[in-house]
Amino acid sequence: MRAVRFHEYGGADVLRVDDIDRPTPGPEEVLLEVEAAAVNPVDTYFRTGDYEPGELPWTPGSDCAGTVAATGESVVDFTEGDRAFATGLGNWLQGTCAEYVTVPESHLAHLPEGVSAEAGAAVALVGVTAWQTLVDACSLEPAERALIHGGSGGVGHLAVQLAAANGAKVTTTASPTYHSQLADLGADDVFDYSRDDLADAVVDAGAPDVILDHRLDDYLAFDAEVAAQGARIAAIGNTDLAATFENVPRCRAKALSVHHVSMFNTPEFGAVLSRLATLMADGELTPVVARRYDLDEVSRAHEDVLNDSFLGKLVVTL
Repeated sequence: MRAVRFHEYGGADVLRVDDIDRPTPGPEEVLLEVEAAAVNPVDTYFRTGDYEPGELPWTPGSDCAGTVAATGESVVDFTEGDRAFATGLGNWLQGTCAEYVTVPESHLAHLPEGVSAEAGAAVALVGVTAWQTLVDACSLEPAERALIHGGSGGVGHLAVQLAAANGAKVTTTASPTYHSQLADLGADDVFDYSRDDLADAVVDAGAPDVILDHRLDDYLAFDAEVAAQGARIAAIGNTDLAATFENVPRCRAKALSVHHVSMFNTPEFGAVLSRLATLMADGELTPVVARRYDLDEVSRAHEDVLNDSFLGKLVVTL
């Protein structure tokens, strides 16, 4: 089979397409014939060695969708020919930018009829992240107000939809280019993240009960300023290692809580994916595929995911 791999850490130019043996699933694994795989910023961190994957050479990619080609002897819920999508790969398990990948049964779910493999791959990692932040960590409730920083991003554009599907009011930030699209996805209020009066605009729309923050080092103090009493902040990303509150007494008075969330710490990937599958089947969760690449173009996708502006996800199709 063909698989994208890197044999050393470095820039996108270390990625190459190799011809390698097709893997054999273990007793509790499924062999998935990959039809689509998503590209995420985290994939580049493993490639550079900032996050250390398993032993090199390594295939990048955290999520995918396709058809079950074979199953291990202990697999219960999947049979050959089933459509499925998966996440939680590419770290200590070989990744998904390949024609076939072995996946633990616990890391995948059935892909509903009518939902494309592209959609399944595009939803998997970012959908689980959005679920873990809004639902699991922060217990977002109907009629509460959610603030989603970076609504045009992979996580952001699904978090907007997930919060809306949960009955919450949604405020998000993005470049003006994407405002109308985000309104169509379910955002009640969309603001330019660069406006000088952003804090006032957010509070006027409704002080948020839950805040999803992908740049904690830039926005933690802002979050504390605009948050409602008892608000929960979900932290999923930062550029600098340090992020501090500028006014600790204000945070204490508001009884704020901060939840640091990593998708890879999800206890049961398959259970969350199954919930996301239901939402996709019901039309309440629809990922936007911004661009498509083939295996020979994965290095370009790694560059684009960090450097370009787009709404939604980048997907590799096979």
